[in-house]
This record gives sequence, C-alpha cells and structure tokens, in this order.
Amino acid sequence: MNTQESEYVHPLSLNDGVVAIDRSGRTMGFNKSFVDLLGIKIKPGDYFSLEDLFEGPQLAAAQAAVDAALGGHPSAGLQGRVRDCSGQRFLCEYSALPLFGASRQVLGVIVTLHDLDFRWIGQDESDASETLPHLPKLGYQTLFESLAEGIFTINTRWRITSFNQTAEKLTGYHREEVLGRFCWDIFHSDLCESGCPLRTTLETGVARMDQDVRMLSKEGRRISVLTNTSVVRDRSGTVVGAVETFRAISGLNQNMGDGSLTEHHVSNIIGQSPQMQRLFAMLDDVAASEASVLITGESGTGKELFARALHNRSARKDGPFIAVNCSALAESLLESEIFGHEKAAFTGAVRSKVGRFELAKGGTLFLDEIGELKPELQIKLLRVLEERVFERVGGTRLLQLDARIIAATNRDLSKALQDGSFREDLYYRLRTVPLVIPPLRERAADIPLLVDNFIKRLNKSAGKEVRAVDPKVMKRFMAYDWPGNVRELGRVMEYAFVFIKGPVIFPSHLPDLDSNQDQAEASSLPLAARAGDSDHERMRQEVILALQKCGGRRGEAAQLLGISRTSLWRRMKDLRLA
Repeated sequence: MNTQESEYVHPLSLNDGVVAIDRSGRTMGFNKSFVDLLGIKIKPGDYFSLEDLFEGPQLAAAQAAVDAALGGHPSAGLQGRVRDCSGQRFLCEYSALPLFGASRQVLGVIVTLHDLDFRWIGQDESDASETLPHLPKLGYQTLFESLAEGIFTINTRWRITSFNQTAEKLTGYHREEVLGRFCWDIFHSDLCESGCPLRTTLETGVARMDQDVRMLSKEGRRISVLTNTSVVRDRSGTVVGAVETFRAISGLNQNMGDGSLTEHHVSNIIGQSPQMQRLFAMLDDVAASEASVLITGESGTGKELFARALHNRSARKDGPFIAVNCSALAESLLESEIFGHEKAAFTGAVRSKVGRFELAKGGTLFLDEIGELKPELQIKLLRVLEERVFERVGGTRLLQLDARIIAATNRDLSKALQDGSFREDLYYRLRTVPLVIPPLRERAADIPLLVDNFIKRLNKSAGKEVRAVDPKVMKRFMAYDWPGNVRELGRVMEYAFVFIKGPVIFPSHLPDLDSNQDQAEASSLPLAARAGDSDHERMRQEVILALQKCGGRRGEAAQLLGISRTSLWRRMKDLRLA
C-alpha cells in the first residue's frame, strides 16, 4: 500500500485496551478490549504487574512511563513488544496517563494498548498498481466487499483483522462484533478443535481448497460451507496472517448427525414432506406405549428404520433390538428361530436353542415381512400376543414374553384377509397402532435432503469430496418414480460414486433409470402377460430349483435368480408356488 504509516488511522482506535491501576498496583477497572487483546482473566481489585506484559529493557521503559504518570507526567506514543497470556508477542503502541482525583491528586495510572500488528483493510487503502488501462481506478476495499464469497483474514495471533459484507450476511455478525476476536469464538466450526484448515495453512503455509465445514451462525443455525484458505505475506515474504473464503452449500440438510428428533431428521430417517412430518410427530407418543405396531409400506421405504427409531425412544431402549425376516428363513426353521427349541425336539436338534422371543427380553422384537408367515405360525403368534407366554419347540415349560412386538410388511394385508392367507384376528392384534410409510414417489420433496445425506455418507466411506449434484440430475431424480424407493436411490448414488472424479455428479455418472423402471413395471405384470405357456413352466422350474439350492431361503433364491425378494414373491404367487 502507498498510504504512509503516519497517515494511517486505525479503525479500532476506540477499542484499544484500557486498564486503570491504583498506586498499589491493583486494577481499578478495564474495558473488554483489554481482556480480549491479552486473553487474560482479571477482575477489579486483582494485582496487575507490567512484568506480565513486558520483559527486559522494554519492561524498564514501561515501568519508567508508569512512574512518570504517577508523578503527574503522561507518556504517549511509546512502542514495545507485548506478551499475551499464551506467550505470543506483538508490537504495541502504549501510553501511561495519570489518573487524577477530585483534588487533583494522582490516584493511579491509565494504561492504553494499541495493537500495531493488527491490520484492518481500511476504506481508503489502495495501491497504484490497481489502476488498469482504460478502466477506472478500483480500490482493493471495493473488490473485497463486492465478492460473492465470505472473506475474513486473521493475523498470526488468530485475531480477525477483516470481515467483508458477504461474511456478515452468511454469519449474521456485524464487522464491529468480530474484528479483534479469535476466529474460533465466532465460527464455532466442527473442525475448530482438530483438523482446522486455517490452522493447517498458517502452520505449514499449504493452501487448503474446498474444505467441507459446518459452522454456527450468530443465531445458532448450523451452516454447511466450503472453505479455501491461504497464507498472507508481506512484501518481504514474511507470513503475517491467513485468509479464508467461504460459501454456503445450498440445499444441505443442517439438522443431521446427532440422532435426535429435529425438524427434518429423526435417527437415520430424513424427510420434510407433510407425510413424513406427521409420522415424526407420532413417534414419541407411539414409542412411549407398549402397544403392538404394524408398519406397512413398499420395499425400500425404511420400515426397519422406523422400528429402530421407536425402540430407541422407548423405555426399552437399553434392551436388545432383535429383527426376524419371516420370508428369509425356511418354513421348517422359522418356528425354531422365533420360539427356540429343546434338545432332540426334531432331527438335528443336538442341543437346546434360545429363540428370538427370549433374545428380545427387555427389548423389542421386530417381525419383518410378517405377511409371509404361514397360517399355522400365525395361530401360535396370536396366542403369544394375547397371553404373553410361549413355549420352545419340543418344550413344555411356559416362558414369559418380555418384549414389545413391532411387525412390518410390504404386502397389502387387506387383500390377504380377503383371500384367507392372513388371519383377521392376528391382523387387528398387530395393528393396534398402524404406521404407513409413503413411497418415495409420493414425497418427492424429501429427495434433495436424501441426496445430500447420501453424499455426506458416501464421501466418508469412499474418501471423496463430492459437493452436489448437477441440476439436471436433481430434475431427473424428481421426475423418476423410484419403484425401489429410498433403497434404490441409495444404490443409484453408490453407482455414481464409483465413476465420479470431480465434485459434482452429472447425468453421465448415473445408471439407466428408465431401464430400471421398465424392469420394475414388467415384474409387476401378471406372468401370463409376460410369457407364453412354454416359458411359464420354465420359470416355474427355475424358481423351484433356486429355492431347493438355497434351502427355501427366499432372499438367497432371489439373489440367485437376479431379482428382488419382492419380485420373487410375486413370481411365486403367479406360478402358484406360494
């Protein structure tokens, strides 16, 4: 800068540190800037020594100035290196002025401190080199203020020395509130304690680009920002501070991460749509009761997540959460898995086994795919729910049920009641409290939040720094029907992360969504509409063979056939195998 030091008027002259000391060396008063400047804890009446600030010859000079002030002779414009509470030294201009009483006697001394290392980008500071041919002169301050990114600088003692208008808008702080303060006292970011990009830059000189940081606004609102940091050097190349630019990442969900109930997030469930908000509002009341709950919804909507959320908010949260997939176990093993069995209860039972009802003692038993339960097991389950007791397979001793039952299904149980495949009395016993999870196509407003959450999770697991999706990608997501719901969205995002190299997901990174949807629609058609009579028998044999190879485990058979478990179930219904 061409501005001479003698012409420089520091904008914080009114915020210089001031302390009043009586003749015995005790503090009579001080301003906040004095405490902030030195980082000390002090209260009126405490003894204050200049040895805490100066040392060596500078201490002698400062002591002489104070002694002169006590004799009624002020000293001003003195310079020396001052030490703050952390041991950092900085160049300071100081003065010692006598403090007179009512009868003009000297009661003490007023010491003022002005930080000369502190540099604020003044309104009138400019450089002749900024003048460009055929362009009007444009001051550095004008550029600084008009940038779309928030910018602040610190000196080597971590004091904020500049703060532009965009930084004010993003954080809610006015410039006067932050200048001279430590940066961590303002931003409270999740990296302030460890991994701070600004600290890394200041200590190593290495610039950090596009660092994903969460910080707090003045109102306590969490903001996700991308930051860039770099050191600031003087004309001789000496590092005199650092600069950080930051911009908000639009659209990111700011209410995640702690598992608590927030506006858009509960446990690992995300949603801002009215349907999800109604479900969120019900959760605490439902969790507080012991009533049985039936969760219905399409495959991939997150039924187990809701079951876990109910468990984690219930009085049984310290107990186990035991999940049983009623469609993934062979029928011959399902009863043993749920109720347990005694030794020699059947061929191969070489020892007694504890069932899921017992394992869930004091906690929650989650019966997934309850619609696949065979009629004979439905009768036994109804008895357990009514009497709260059960027996192991091959046993005679009644065991007490001490678990809450939460069931889930993707079947339309009202139709199952009509065709007699599901018992009406069990249905109404299970659905004391029904929760219906809407499919993703009916709550498209949640897609941006879900995408942001997947980006955050996949960045951690894949070690990448993806920041957003291209608007064309989001438009495609919003128009797609998502037959696989949130689970399918997650798989699509995983696919994109395999191929992405930069910070933004573009359409070229996505799988063929139209092909996925065509396959899903085809699998929902009656078998007769998809294949001729010859194909009918071939498909029947393929399904039977797959089930035999997998011991009746439908989940494994579906993987063997290359289809989803739901598609396998539909195919078995069409082929009259279920």
